[in-house]
Amino acid sequence: MNIKSLLLGSAAALIAVSGARAADAVTVAEPEPAEYVKICDVYGAGYFYIPGTETCLRIGGYIRYDAAGGDLGSFDGARTSDVVTGKDQGTWLKNTRFTLKTWTGQETELGTLKTYTEMRMNFGNHNADLGGYDPASGSFLHNDAGNKSFDLHFAWIQLGGLRVGLDESAFDTFVGYAGNVINDTLVPYGGFQTNEIQYYFDAGNGFSAVVSLEEGSGGSMTNYNGYGQGTIDSYVPHVVGGVKYTQGWGDIVGVVAYDSNYENVSGKVRLDVNVTNELSLFGMFGYGSDGKLGDAGLARSFYKPWGGHWGFWAGGTYKFSDKASFNLQVSGDQFKNYGIAANVAYTVVPGLTVTPEIDFLHDGRFGDLDNSNWTGATKKNSVGGIIRFQRDF
Repeated sequence: MNIKSLLLGSAAALIAVSGARAADAVTVAEPEPAEYVKICDVYGAGYFYIPGTETCLRIGGYIRYDAAGGDLGSFDGARTSDVVTGKDQGTWLKNTRFTLKTWTGQETELGTLKTYTEMRMNFGNHNADLGGYDPASGSFLHNDAGNKSFDLHFAWIQLGGLRVGLDESAFDTFVGYAGNVINDTLVPYGGFQTNEIQYYFDAGNGFSAVVSLEEGSGGSMTNYNGYGQGTIDSYVPHVVGGVKYTQGWGDIVGVVAYDSNYENVSGKVRLDVNVTNELSLFGMFGYGSDGKLGDAGLARSFYKPWGGHWGFWAGGTYKFSDKASFNLQVSGDQFKNYGIAANVAYTVVPGLTVTPEIDFLHDGRFGDLDNSNWTGATKKNSVGGIIRFQRDF
């Protein structure tokens, strides 16, 4: 055996001994079994079990970008001052919104236990006339863009048919919103956000009913008496009740609301018809009594925000394809306010929709000294437009 072979053999022996000793010195712990998230398909797509519980959770939401212009008060109102000359002029109304939604569901001995939350966060300029010169400060006013207030829009708990928490009024949710247009309140049709205690009953044969005790919120629209109060001012709640009949052809529904502040009663009836697979139509009529609101139906309340005693809303949707649909709404009330809104909603790819819309509003009492007709319009006949980009997830 030569010297080279001896050295190589010794080195190999040392490495083997060192490796053996190292292996004896280090103990590798066994990996913990992973608890993977399990899909929950009981309540629809997107739900999964919260690890260690029997509660199913879904997380979703959307990101939206709006750009609007024209002289329509509901969209424009974005007046500003030229930074050089101070001239009062119009500008784009822009808004970006992030909305986060959560749903939960769990089966219990008393029925399905559900929750729903929706939080909205916005950045943009404000829908208010801030243009012109302010003598108090000696400066020109500008419609500045910035973060807007945080909006907790929904937060309710439901067990079986009983729902409690923050929702939109059953006066609107049960009878249905006024069409698939962006600006569906050119002629308003009801108050929205409210704390409530609600019971929903489904007979299973097409008939359903709802009873809701509601707090209301804020004040109603300006009228010649000042502001109508939407939030209850005593221990007596507002009360909403409705019945609905639904079949394959569509549905018919009626809802009645009692405003405990002004002791007035409002109601709406609505008919939806699925004419074909592509075409669906709806018509809705509302009527409200005066109660203690004021004379001749001039004043407005949380459940009668339209002008006068009566108002109407009608329209429909025509689906050109799986990606594109045309939506139309016409509306009016006793004060001769008339609105038209029309758009085309186009799904570019699944989850991304672009919607350009044109709107027209005729203010039947524009310029009245008694200010009895609040519409937000900047002209007697206003035209505006908006384009919306929305990514749902």
